[in-house]
Amino acid sequence: MNLPILTIITFLPLFGAIWLLFVNGENQEKIKRIALVIAIGDFIISLPLFFKFKLNTSEFQFIENVSWIKEFGISYHVGIDGISLFLFLLTSFLTLICILASWNVKDRIKEYMIAMLILETGMLGVFISLDLFLFYVFWELMLIPMYLLIGVWGGPRRIYATIKFFIFTMAGSVLMLVAIIVIYFMNYEATGEYTFDLLKIYNLDIPMGAQFWLFLAFFFAFAIKVPMFPFHTWLPDAHVEAPTAGSVILAGVLLKMGTYGFVRFSLPLFPYASHQFVPLIAWLAIAGIIYGALVAMVQEDLKKLVAYSSVSHLGFVMLGIFVFNIQGMEGSILQMINHGLSTGALFLLVGMIYERRHTRLIADFGGLTKKMPMFAIFFLIITLSSIGLPGLNGFVGEFLVLVGVFKTNVLYAVLATTGVILSACYMLWMFQRVMFNKLTNPENKKLKDINMREWALLLPITILVFWIGIYPKPIISRMDVSVNHLLTQVDEKYKITLNKLKIEDEEAAYAIKEDESTEHTIEVD
Repeated sequence: MNLPILTIITFLPLFGAIWLLFVNGENQEKIKRIALVIAIGDFIISLPLFFKFKLNTSEFQFIENVSWIKEFGISYHVGIDGISLFLFLLTSFLTLICILASWNVKDRIKEYMIAMLILETGMLGVFISLDLFLFYVFWELMLIPMYLLIGVWGGPRRIYATIKFFIFTMAGSVLMLVAIIVIYFMNYEATGEYTFDLLKIYNLDIPMGAQFWLFLAFFFAFAIKVPMFPFHTWLPDAHVEAPTAGSVILAGVLLKMGTYGFVRFSLPLFPYASHQFVPLIAWLAIAGIIYGALVAMVQEDLKKLVAYSSVSHLGFVMLGIFVFNIQGMEGSILQMINHGLSTGALFLLVGMIYERRHTRLIADFGGLTKKMPMFAIFFLIITLSSIGLPGLNGFVGEFLVLVGVFKTNVLYAVLATTGVILSACYMLWMFQRVMFNKLTNPENKKLKDINMREWALLLPITILVFWIGIYPKPIISRMDVSVNHLLTQVDEKYKITLNKLKIEDEEAAYAIKEDESTEHTIEVD
């Protein structure tokens, strides 16, 4: 692994996008094949990261660090640890799935595939950046192709949805940029060095007052991306109007950038503020869990139902992150992966029946098991995975999160558990209405079962669903040391801040006592 493997994986899709610029736009089959070959190659090249990853160290691995803009302390510094490894692999896997799922796209296919490949580079870059400036560049880069995917290839209300998505995301991004610049100058004042290097900034002792404001700036950027309640309103519109592949990427990867941001940046940079904001974030997460489930239950549109289920599921992830124990944190990271697989597969399944019927209304279906038995089997497995059935991937993540939350606050855990119950209600009710009942609609009688391309989309995800549900150890063992190190780092910084506060309170109390003693002496004299 002496090669700059992370750079190769990250920029290979960008190379593919540049290659497509010189391909005749009318040759659609050639364009699709080139994009697919690039995506397959990128995923294959990323697989050695899993097998070569060292389990016994919390250090970042496969590091590349090259000075970029020396005058401002900006470097091309990348690496992965147990927290980012699987999100990186998930991105390369889901992009491959999405390109294969886009085979029936006919309008402006060249531009579509270029947007998909550039988007992959932006997403991969976010998960490996160890320089705050570099992170922000990749964070903004992925926004542009996603904007185009929704705005050009989306549904009837695509302009409204994409502008809303862009405004929400940019508003949070601007606040984060301001916070990054403040941290940059604070580090210079403390060390005399201009740098955006995250590993050096981790050692910066940020004052408590500044921590609150900086945490809030990062919080709005990441909470909008998650999206947390009540910053979620852009998500259903974006999901409903996005093409199938756009919805899969949006749910599978883009939302995880928000939760990943909290883990990678907010907790280690602002440990005191992170602890102080726990009650607010916990109640917002619980509100999102219950609200998302209740709203999903009354949806008539399949895609909107799955979109609101994401609001509910990501609430579990946020709750697990902010309980500050290993079960909650590892459950949250695992649930990020699980949600990417299960919800991504649900959007694929919805897209498959939409291509056949050109409707997503639940009322337009019924009895599909009679005409599409294999589709029904895959749909049932993914539905049960989303619910969290034992033996499937969703159970492991939710179980760890709830164990972590129970250890910290029983009330939070009890309220969060209602989300699991509600999830079973709306998902099973949806499945029953779509797949069972009588086959009365004549349009549904003409439906054909899944083809070989759709088998190729669903089978790998289904295998991963069972593998993670039955044997999650290979994933958990690779994140264990990194998560332990992160929690120890945050806990130590938090205790140091508390000790400082204690000393300041004692000094203040002593000063007051001295003043009172002096006043008493003057009165006696």
